[in-house]
Amino acid sequence: MALPACAARALGPPLQPEQGAPARTTCPRRHSRVEAELAVSRPGSVPASVRVGPPRGVSHGFNSQPLLDEPLKASSSLAGAVHAPLFALLPRGRRRRMRDLRRRWDLGSLCRALLTRGLAALGHSLKHVLSAIFSKIFGPLASVGNMDEKSNKLLLALVMLFLFAVIVLQYVCPGTECQLLRLQAFSSPVPDPYRSEDESSARFVPRYNFSRGDLLRKVDFDIKGDDLIVFLHIQKTGGTTFGRHLVRNIQLEQPCECRVGQKKCTCHRPGKRETWLFSRFSTGWSCGLHADWTELTSCVPAVVDGKRDARLRPSRNFHYITILRDPVSRYLSEWRHVQRGATWKASLHVCDGRPPTSEELPSCYTGDDWSGCPLKEFMDCPYNLANNRQVRMLSDLTLVGCYNLSVMPEKQRNKVLLESAKSNLKHMAFFGLTEFQRKTQYLFEKTFNMNFISPFTQYNTTRASSVEINEEIQKRIEGLNFLDMELYSYAKDLFLQRYQFMRQKEHQEARRKRQEQRKFLKGRFLQTHFQSQSQGQGQSQNPSQNQSQNPNPNANPNLPPNLIQNLTQSLSQNSSQKENRARPKQNPGQEQPESNTSNGTHDYIGSVEKWR
Repeated sequence: MALPACAARALGPPLQPEQGAPARTTCPRRHSRVEAELAVSRPGSVPASVRVGPPRGVSHGFNSQPLLDEPLKASSSLAGAVHAPLFALLPRGRRRRMRDLRRRWDLGSLCRALLTRGLAALGHSLKHVLSAIFSKIFGPLASVGNMDEKSNKLLLALVMLFLFAVIVLQYVCPGTECQLLRLQAFSSPVPDPYRSEDESSARFVPRYNFSRGDLLRKVDFDIKGDDLIVFLHIQKTGGTTFGRHLVRNIQLEQPCECRVGQKKCTCHRPGKRETWLFSRFSTGWSCGLHADWTELTSCVPAVVDGKRDARLRPSRNFHYITILRDPVSRYLSEWRHVQRGATWKASLHVCDGRPPTSEELPSCYTGDDWSGCPLKEFMDCPYNLANNRQVRMLSDLTLVGCYNLSVMPEKQRNKVLLESAKSNLKHMAFFGLTEFQRKTQYLFEKTFNMNFISPFTQYNTTRASSVEINEEIQKRIEGLNFLDMELYSYAKDLFLQRYQFMRQKEHQEARRKRQEQRKFLKGRFLQTHFQSQSQGQGQSQNPSQNQSQNPNPNANPNLPPNLIQNLTQSLSQNSSQKENRARPKQNPGQEQPESNTSNGTHDYIGSVEKWR
């Protein structure tokens, strides 16, 4: 490439520095550019811009010796560009970026090399440490063969075995609640799985006096017959989770058929095309969205047997069940649900054959929903059905004129509703509490004699627990739900008393079975004891008499020594019996009382064998 004429006249011939004169440093940028252009014009020359020289702004001169004698250095990625004349024609910014890329590439290679060497050194040190530990532990085996090679192989095998065990443990028990990972299991006994989920004491002081009939709940539910379980689902009490347990988590001869993407499941009786469960996830909202006690008691028989003639309808037993929750938590959870746009407009609220009018049950909002409402506005609405919802849904509303508030005074109305809710709850086949999931599962299994596949899970963190309220707001919520507070206190007391009663009954049954088993073993021991004594007397007896005295000749005398010793001590009540056991032979005069004792023992053994 030739220079323009104006540039050649302006530059003139190349300047030669004098001998011993210092290198020229004026205008380094202009000189470097001109030198590059001149180098390009000369074939076979290397542009000065790609030579490795001093930093920018410090020049050795055009023809100085250090610049000419310095070796050329370039990256492998720029090898072709060094010998290409077009590289000097690249913009200065592009050349600078290429040089920075080369420096970064060299720095990355250096870091990788350092990391590789560091890991190698660390592995070498770890190997020496493990070898030292291994030699300390397995020192006596060092004299057998070449221990270095064997120890390395054995150490590698142990490490691989440990890694495999860790992988298997994570696969088998991925959760942090695995019993194998709890160190406290080795130092303390296994805790009671039915301990109250709120970490309070399992024992409590009862406030109400209930009869044995109120505490004993054991329903003779025949799933193959005509009985029906009706689930009364109250909003925001955990009923959705419990409803899923009913259709997906019960051990049945014919399990419910649940298809993917569908909420409802088909729960037929074994051998029949008839449902045994009336709930949201089996029959849907057949009596309306979240139907209450008043609606269900009048709707369920008509829905189940509506197509049959009244004379052909079977005599069914309707077993009502429900779930209750702490009123404050339930109220806050419903407020958060309404904030997200829930309205429950599809609820019918049918009472005495008709739904309420708009004057009897006004709405708290004017739009399509009440989304985004603050808590104060939610509490200020006097017609909000969230207030005392659990009492209203469990009571018989026909006793107070349904939703007509002018039938009786408010105080009398509240009293009637509360007493009706308590009575219905007490006579229900079963009810559970959201705060006690494991106890709820236990009582349901004992009540209906139906077992769940997997245990219930207690969720202590909910949307209601994330709401932070002060003491003033909490007291106001309790005041708005004072009937629910009274009902929940009553229900919690009855629930825990039922739980304790069922646990005590279970322990008594287990104790009775153990006592009967001990009596049976004692009878077997007495039988073998007197059989051995009669055989050791050496007296002539008829085979028929021997067989009458030994009704069970296949008795197993191999009993625990402690049990034999205890039973022997209980039998030796006088000195004469001790002497008879000590002497192998007895006089004929002592035969008769012994045979009498043996006969009495055989009578007792016969009763034990009959029980068996």
